[in-house]
This record gives sequence, C-alpha cells and structure tokens, in this order.
Amino acid sequence: MKIAILSRDGALYSCKRLREAAEARQHSVEIIDPLSCYMNINSAAPSVHYRGRRLDKFDAVIPRIGSQITFYGTAVLRQFEMLGSYPLNNSVAIIRARDKLHSLQLLAREGIDLPITGFAHSPDDTGDLIAMVGGAPLVVKLVEGTQGIGVVLAETRQAAESVIDAFRGLNAHILVQEYVHEAQGKDIRCFVIGNRVVAAIERQAKAGEFRSNLHRGGSANKVKITAKERAIAIKATKTLGLNVAGVDILRADRGPLVMEVNASPGLEGIETTTGLDIADMMIEFIEQNTQRRFAISTTISKS
Repeated sequence: MKIAILSRDGALYSCKRLREAAEARQHSVEIIDPLSCYMNINSAAPSVHYRGRRLDKFDAVIPRIGSQITFYGTAVLRQFEMLGSYPLNNSVAIIRARDKLHSLQLLAREGIDLPITGFAHSPDDTGDLIAMVGGAPLVVKLVEGTQGIGVVLAETRQAAESVIDAFRGLNAHILVQEYVHEAQGKDIRCFVIGNRVVAAIERQAKAGEFRSNLHRGGSANKVKITAKERAIAIKATKTLGLNVAGVDILRADRGPLVMEVNASPGLEGIETTTGLDIADMMIEFIEQNTQRRFAISTTISKS
C-alpha cells in the first residue's frame, strides 16, 4: 500500500514509529506537511498538489494534525477522502472531537458519564455558574486549550470567580468542571483501535500539579482497567465516529467519568510504558479495513 502521514513534523516520535511500522510491513510511506498542500476542488478531476507536484493517489492516510491547524488540516484530509483514500480517522470525526463542547454534548446525549460541566462565554452571574457545577474547588478550561494549556484549578470560590472573570476578559469560551477529589491527580488513558482497548496507562500528575498530562511532567504506569472502563472508552470513541482515539477517564466514586477523547493520541508515552507496539496495531487496522473496503467495492462492481 501507499500510505500518507499528514504531519507538520516527521521527526516526532509518533510519526517516526508509524513510518517504521508501515515500512516493516512492506508499505511505502510519505510524510506530508498539510500546510504545504494546495488543492484543485472540482467534480471532474479533484487533486492534491504538494511542493510543486501533483500527488498520486494514496491507499490510506494517517492524520496527525495538530489542533492549531485543524481547519486547514482537515480540509486537506477531506480532499484525500474525495480521492478515495482510506482515512484512519475521517475529517468529520476529527472536527467533532476537537470541538470540546460539541464532543461533550454528544457523549452526554449517549448517556456516557462525564464530570459535571458548565459552558459559558460571558456569564452574567458567575456565582450561579460556579454553583451549577458544585462549587469550588473546580477546574476552568479554555475550549481551545490542548495538552493541559489553558486549564486552571480554582481551589476557592473567590479564585474561581477571578479566573472566570479573567477568561471572560479574553472574549473566550469557557468550560467549568467539577474537581474530582478522589482521582487524586490521576487519570486513565485508554488507547482504542477499532472495537478494542489495546492498551491503558495510569497517568499521575507531578507533585504540586493537578494536570496529569505527560507533556506537563506527569508520570505513567501500566494499569488494569475494569470491564466498565473498557466499555465506556469504546463507546466514547464510537460516539464521536473515530477509529483510533485516546480516551481519558477519571476514576470517581460514582464510576468512570470520560474527561476527553483525543483524535490524535500520542504514541510515545503509551508505547514506552506498556512495551506494546501500538504503531504496528494501527497499520494492521488500516490493512484490514482497506482490504475490506476493496472487497466491498469489487462485489458492488460485479453485481
């Protein structure tokens, strides 16, 4: 197969591992910077051009699109989809997952348990917003934040009011969430491929920090998840229409709570911690689904 990896930086761990895994299975791989792509959009002969040349058709595309370029990156991915390439995660699902409010609304509609969450832009009554999620301490997030950036723990009501008022001054959309004490700065990252949780790790925030992101200095260990945690991770992934996702779960007294579903989960932390070859599993999933797609199209053409 010919596989394209859409990424701005081919030197990143995840990109290197996916390339190695694909080439080990005898596939040709090209890493393409989506911002250097330009597209001919028409019904007769749509195409993608890259650094002065028209790209041949790829059998599959692996999107590793950063949140900062979601709009243009998913537009490029959508063009590859028009050309018949199989996307590991499709453009619609990525956009859905990147919109934190929309994704939480979809998860809640499907009965998936979440931390109590409020959403606001310019609340006239900050006190009522705070009370709505159970009071302080609470977590305030910028909707556009990633990797723990734009996330603040407000330990008192006064601090919560100050943070919300400051974010409101930025003309920003705000998520206000309950702080789950019993999680003790830990969360579970479940790595989902298709209908399986193929790996799970427990992430622990560093001392004095409440965000467990490995990018923020958190640590990780292998963890055994429950059947309920496994089921909720798979359901959350399917609800957003993703094939591959990192589902972050808090262990609360009332049961597992989905905190976030990541459409482009990193491989370094989970491969290093578990010793599993997640990249190879992703390439195998692509092989199975491109073969299935080809078989279906062949059957249709013969009928």
